[in-house]
Amino acid sequence: MTDASFEDGREAPLNLGALETEDLKVLSSLLQDSVFPVTEMSWRAHERRFALLVNRFRWEDRDAAERRGRAYERVQSLLVVDNVLGVSSQGVDRKDKDLILSLLSITFEPGEDGAGHVLLTLAGDGALRLPVEALDVSLRDVTRPYQAPSGLAPDHSA
Repeated sequence: MTDASFEDGREAPLNLGALETEDLKVLSSLLQDSVFPVTEMSWRAHERRFALLVNRFRWEDRDAAERRGRAYERVQSLLVVDNVLGVSSQGVDRKDKDLILSLLSITFEPGEDGAGHVLLTLAGDGALRLPVEALDVSLRDVTRPYQAPSGLAPDHSA
């Protein structure tokens, strides 16, 4: 009998949540370098919900792809922030329907009594700031993985 290895595990779509800052760091690392058209942002004020449909690089699969000599993958994922009181943006032209944005990180700026701001930092000095009553963020893969169109992994060495 041999010990189980990571490769023995089954591959399944991500379905994760963050109710604390430490949890949000995990989601942020999984969402780094996700790309999405500006048209895939949705703010539903009456539901107090903000959502993004992103094309997420599968960081959790990168090493396996390299070891097995197969293509890097992306997957469409839904990022949802609940308890949102408003949305403000910087460096994002919502009128440019062809604009493609790249997500660098998600952080939480705590305020009083569990409230605060969720900050989505975008490449090119863009940002989205969401005041929230409480931190409640979820990430769910909604399609099967597909070969990354560029064939490359994002590179932050420069």
